[in-house]
Amino acid sequence: MRQAGRYLPEYRKVRAQAGSFLNLCYNPELASEVTLQPIRRFGLDAAILFSDILVVPDALGQRVSFVEGEGPRLDPLTSAADLARLDKLQVGTKFDLVNETVARTRAALPPEVALIGFCGAPWTVATYMVGGRGSPDQADARLMAYRDPDTFSRLIDLLVETSVQYLSGQISAGADAIQIFDSWAGSLPDNEFDRWVVAPTRHIVREIKARHPNTPIIGFPRAAGEKTTRYVRETGVDGVSCDTAFSLEAMATLAEEEQVVVQGNLDPLLLVAGGEALETRTRQILSTLAGRPFVFNLGHGIVPQTPPENVARLVALIRNQE
Repeated sequence: MRQAGRYLPEYRKVRAQAGSFLNLCYNPELASEVTLQPIRRFGLDAAILFSDILVVPDALGQRVSFVEGEGPRLDPLTSAADLARLDKLQVGTKFDLVNETVARTRAALPPEVALIGFCGAPWTVATYMVGGRGSPDQADARLMAYRDPDTFSRLIDLLVETSVQYLSGQISAGADAIQIFDSWAGSLPDNEFDRWVVAPTRHIVREIKARHPNTPIIGFPRAAGEKTTRYVRETGVDGVSCDTAFSLEAMATLAEEEQVVVQGNLDPLLLVAGGEALETRTRQILSTLAGRPFVFNLGHGIVPQTPPENVARLVALIRNQE
């Protein structure tokens, strides 16, 4: 997950050249370059499109910026009037730039290396749009969903529609698979989880399957725990990413009983630590999930302080087990 990032010196060089983070997301030449960098360095099996989940609200006209060392900042959407000011007619121009990145990258990749596109799930994107930033508990969005469910539902519907357009464009431009990141799925109770995570994701999956029936769809309901099984059954995803807290035994059971591809759950900090701890856990993951439909991956995004040599060591460990 999130292969391109501040842990690679070649990425930092391109990032400085681009200026702002969003400028990098919307520059097809530079965004393609940083998408390709981990493939050149490590020979990975798949490239992940360099972009950001907040491209969608930015394309809808909500002001989005990234503050160095602090993360994203948005003008909070707190009312029906704020929602009415969003303009879905603007999305085409910015999505076209992302699609050009996809096309450039697909053309530059060897045919055996997959290209994964992605979007943020409606619930997770909505938490940033309503709260104006990331938060530990997504309280602003949760409260809006309780106090003004009509407005919040219309926001989710808009994000479903826009996400379908966004993902479909990536697939048409050359993405071999797509992933839906619901990073804050775990903050919702079970009934709200069904309403704001499962139902919107099911709608996106259904629409994408109708347009692109042969494109695999991966879901990531981070921190959903035991609700992950219901998520898999009711959304129709082909694969599911499992976070660090999701046990290997539960992953094995999920793969067998639901006939779904699982991926995860290596702790990203093990890539920082390296050494015997990384090697022991890697072998444990490979051994436990051997013979099942499984993609080796992290349980969340690679962190900036990761030594690139530890990534190279992890790749070598996995290759030697194949």
